[in-house]
Parts: sequence; C-alpha cells; structure tokens
Amino acid sequence: MTRFAYGRGLATLYRDKVLDVWYPIPRLGEAPVGDERWLGEAGLEPYRDDNRGVVIEPRTVQIDLDAAPTSVEDVYLRLHLLSHQLVLPNSINLDRVFSILPIVAWSNAGPIDPGFWSERRVQIQRAGIQVQLVDRFPRMTDYVLPDGVRIGDASRVRLGAHLASGTVVMHEGFVNYNAGTLGASMVEGRISQGVIVGDGSDIGGGASIMGTLSGGGKERVEIGKGVLLGANSGVGISIGDNGIVEAGLYVTAGTKVLLAGEEVKAVDLSGIPNLLFRRNSVTGAVEAIERSGKAIELNESLH
Repeated sequence: MTRFAYGRGLATLYRDKVLDVWYPIPRLGEAPVGDERWLGEAGLEPYRDDNRGVVIEPRTVQIDLDAAPTSVEDVYLRLHLLSHQLVLPNSINLDRVFSILPIVAWSNAGPIDPGFWSERRVQIQRAGIQVQLVDRFPRMTDYVLPDGVRIGDASRVRLGAHLASGTVVMHEGFVNYNAGTLGASMVEGRISQGVIVGDGSDIGGGASIMGTLSGGGKERVEIGKGVLLGANSGVGISIGDNGIVEAGLYVTAGTKVLLAGEEVKAVDLSGIPNLLFRRNSVTGAVEAIERSGKAIELNESLH
C-alpha cells in the first residue's frame, strides 16, 4: 500500500530557486479531493522581502513516503513529518536529500541565498540581519517546537530531528535529521543520522553514536531503553536495554571484547540487553559484564 503525506506551506524563493518551505500542519494520508478547507491555514499569504531578495509564496504538496524525494518542497515535508513526530526515523525514504537541498545562509530574518548575501552584505547588515549558520539543513526550532522538550543550543538540532516529550538536549548535545529519541532522555552527546535512542536513556557529555553518514556503513545503530553512555564514550553497535558503556570507552563493530573469559567481536553483542562495557584498568582489555537488569534513573525534575 502506498503511503502518502501532504501539506500546505510557505516556500522562500530566490529567483527560481526554492530555499526552504515551512509546513505549519503537515498531515499523513492523501489530500482530500474536492474539499480544500485544509488549505486555509492563516498566515500563508504570499509576500516579498527585499532585504533578503526573496519572494515567499504558498506551496501545496502531496508525496509518496516510500519513493525518493524529488524536490526541495518534498524534502522539507519529510523533515517536518519527522520533527512533528508523525513518522519515526528510518521509516520513510530520504535518499538524495543532500543533492536536492541547496546550501543556504540561515539568518535571524530567514533564509538567504549565499550569492545574494555576498553582493548585498552591507545593505543586509545595515537592516539588522545576521547570518547564524550556512548549511543545507536549518535549525529545527525555526520551524517546529515539540511539546515538552528542552534544547540548550538550537543551532545543534537540525530540522528532521525526532524529539519525544521529556527529552532534554543540553548545550553540547547534537541531534541530526532522521534521528532522535522515543521517550524522555538526556542528550549531552551526539546522536548521528539514523540513530534512535530509547526512553529513559542518558547520552553523556561528549558521547558519540556512530551514524551511517560518519562511516558507519548501512548498519543502523539503536540505543535501547534505560541506557547510559558515559562521558566521552562512543558506540558503533546497538546497545540493548539497560546497557552501560563506561566513560571514555569507544566500542566499534570490530572491537575485541571479553565476555565471560571468551573473546568475541563487539558486533556479536549488538543489541543484547543488560551489558556493561568497560576497559579493564589493569590489562587494558575491553570487557562486557552482565548486569542485574536495573535501568538507570534520570532526574525526573529535569524532564
């Protein structure tokens, strides 16, 4: 069965190039035929912004979620669906998004074409407009503010991040598009593209979870429920429920691990619950120790 989604949004155009699209209320399913009341969201009237050299005008889009994206409007609808938590990471087709999305100068007044900024820098700055980042992906918070979520530094969470209620992303935390949390979690480290973090988990300061864009291949890494990744640790395998990776330890798929005295590759332990990964301070060997199964406990007042 074909899966559809649709929405009406505001597209920012520099000449004929679409820089971004904001969809205030994206929807799953097929757009109603003969009933266009869903097109009537307030604030979607076209206008010009001469300071940025752009025209803002409405766009109505329906897409096939299992087919590859075909346009900027298409990609932005998919990213909105993720950040509105209407779809889960890794559940829709996001092929070729980097080749479709243009590089944009994201400012406090909205997107600007980098070439236009170079030509009109003085006039743009005199208008009080400041460029905050230059990237293909904007900040999530310029488009979506999920309920019950705290974010210390908005520039470190891309549109397309999926953040469940109760999630806290501290100032050094980072969440890529098509990645995120499924419940209340503490994020002080890096959640890479394609990574899902389960409810009640703590991604410690400086911790890194390897994604497919950072050389991890096609293997999708998942972090289970009640997991603790210690400060400055890292993983390239899935960590099962109630698992712990000690601070400073990086466990990749090929890491040799001692489990009950037997040497195995870490990939063979991927996703197994109730394991503590640590480095023996005497021998230097990486060990996996079975735990009692008790989950870590987050500070509820922070979530």
